[in-house]
Amino acid sequence: MNITADGAAFAAEAAARLEEASATEIIQWAADTFGDRLCLTASMADAVMVDLVSKVVPGIDVIFLDTGYHFPETLGTRDAVAQTYPINLITVTPSRTVAEQDRDLGPRLYARNPDLCCYLRKVEPLQRALQSYDAWLTGLRRDEAVTRRTVGVVQWDARKKKIKVNPIARWTQEQVESYIAEHGVLVNPLQDDGYPSIGCAPCTQRVPEGADPRSGRWAGTGKVECGLHS
Repeated sequence: MNITADGAAFAAEAAARLEEASATEIIQWAADTFGDRLCLTASMADAVMVDLVSKVVPGIDVIFLDTGYHFPETLGTRDAVAQTYPINLITVTPSRTVAEQDRDLGPRLYARNPDLCCYLRKVEPLQRALQSYDAWLTGLRRDEAVTRRTVGVVQWDARKKKIKVNPIARWTQEQVESYIAEHGVLVNPLQDDGYPSIGCAPCTQRVPEGADPRSGRWAGTGKVECGLHS
């Protein structure tokens, strides 16, 4: 298949066919379709996707974007995940360190221009990291945010010219929590400290119980996505 030419139509057909499939069935389809040209991206808020995917594709490449601004707990979760699950963890870093970015663009870019900071420290590194793959698996879910309500289980990312596979798109938060409890999945300890959605430390705040889980991300800026999935 010519992914670039036929990607949108291919993704639409696959999404319709797999809409009612289980997460494991979707992962198996992706593995059968893309082979070693498939990877998983993980933010290390929890290891649900790592647990699911590594049972179907042991040894899969798992890409973690180390922005230079992560909480220590997130980096600790990454290290624990790498030791616990049968995966090949790949840590990807931006082209510039935080110090180099501060030198070139001024300090606290994340406060002055969060979109640019996210682009430099997340979007561009992921674009670079995905060059070796035709498709990647994510943990996107429809109930996470208003901006994600139409997420398909299979999508075409026209900007990256890649297939994006979201096996747990239909899962609710309750299903995630049930899976974690049933399978003893590793979870970032910040989840139990008021951070239901975890990003870079300077741009993530605790969320009051019952509030929108993503309201602690870029609070007060009107920004709701980093750009990785848009």
